[in-house]
Order: sequence, then C-alpha cells, then structure tokens
Amino acid sequence: MRIRYKKWARPELEASSFYIDNPEELKGKWKDNFENKSNPIHLELGCGKGQFISKLACRNQDVNYIAIDLVDAMLGLAKRNIEEEYKLNNIEPKNVLITRFDIERILLILDKKDEIERIYINFCNPWPKGKHRKKRLTHTRQLEKYKEFLKQGGEVYFKTDDDGLFESSIGYFKESGFEIEKITYDLHNEDIFDGKNIETEHEKMFSAEGIKIKALIAKLVNN
Repeated sequence: MRIRYKKWARPELEASSFYIDNPEELKGKWKDNFENKSNPIHLELGCGKGQFISKLACRNQDVNYIAIDLVDAMLGLAKRNIEEEYKLNNIEPKNVLITRFDIERILLILDKKDEIERIYINFCNPWPKGKHRKKRLTHTRQLEKYKEFLKQGGEVYFKTDDDGLFESSIGYFKESGFEIEKITYDLHNEDIFDGKNIETEHEKMFSAEGIKIKALIAKLVNN
C-alpha cells in the first residue's frame, strides 16, 4: 500500500519510547529491551498502519511483540494506533516495539538468540510476476532466513486474499521444512485461530468485496 509522506512521522517516532531506530544493535538481545524479559517474542512482518499489532499486543500482555515496516509514514500511523489502543485500555505499551527495516535483510537484526516463537504475515504483496516472486514474504528464500531466528516448533501465521500467492506459499512452507498445521480457504466461515482472529484493514476491505480470506498456520519441524 502506498501512502503519502507525513512530515510528523519521523519526529514522533524518534520521540517514542517503543520505537527502535537502530535495530541492528539489538540483534541477539531483543528480549533485553522489554520490561518482562521472560515473555515469548512474536514478530509481525509488514505491520502497515498497525491496526493488527495494536490490538494483538494490547490483548496479550504475556507476550512481547516486534513489528517491522519499511515506511516511516506507516510506522508513524502504527505508533499512533498503538498509543490509542493502549490508552483505551489504561495500560502502557511496554510489550511492543516497532522498527523501520527492510525485511529482505532481516538477518541483520535477528538471530537464534532472539528465539522468536511466532511470525505474523498479513496480506503481503503477492508479487504475481514470475521474476518478482522471490520478493514474496512467504517465498522459500525468505522462509530460510526466518528459520535462522525462529525457534524449533515456532509458527508462522499467514493470511491473504490472493489465491495464487496462497497456493504457492503452501509449497514454499513444505519445501522449507514447515508442517501445515491448520489451513482454510474461507477464514471467516472456518476459523482456524480459535476465535482470536483480528481483522486487518485489508481483510475488512477484501471481505466487503466478497473475497474469501485464505489462512494457514505453519510449524517449523525440520530445522
């Protein structure tokens, strides 16, 4: 999703207590930057405006969250959405960190010591053209990178509206040593998230257009 430049985003991010401007320096020690260092860490790749991560993190105080995006304007909106959600619930955002980084270079900021237990990938760019498919966040090339910091038995939660991306991703996960634990081609009529699904902005939009949401949970079993 393209978004207009927002001149306030960078100053607000730099002033935020939960924005990380130098994620490379936290490689291998992300847990030390959370108040509760014993909480498991979950990661959202491509958090966009933060509607998903704000609700997810606020509802699960026993989990620490990292959310990544590449665009300052998006992260600025995510920062504001997180603050608003936590304020509504009268708690401080101490279990969530957001940062700006290129996901294709993610091994520069995460490694095995970070012990990520779950990754969320929601409505990522489907990159339909053949020459661009390696850019997919679920492509084998990317999954091999995630295996470098995802704990054995860790999971990937994936949602998309795109049929082609979903079918290809099933193959990518299997090829990379993941086991498909749960899968659906119609999430809103076949809930695989045990009533805990949080709808994203894209999810609401696509559903309103009559497009079925595809989803799966993949577990790392061969690493």
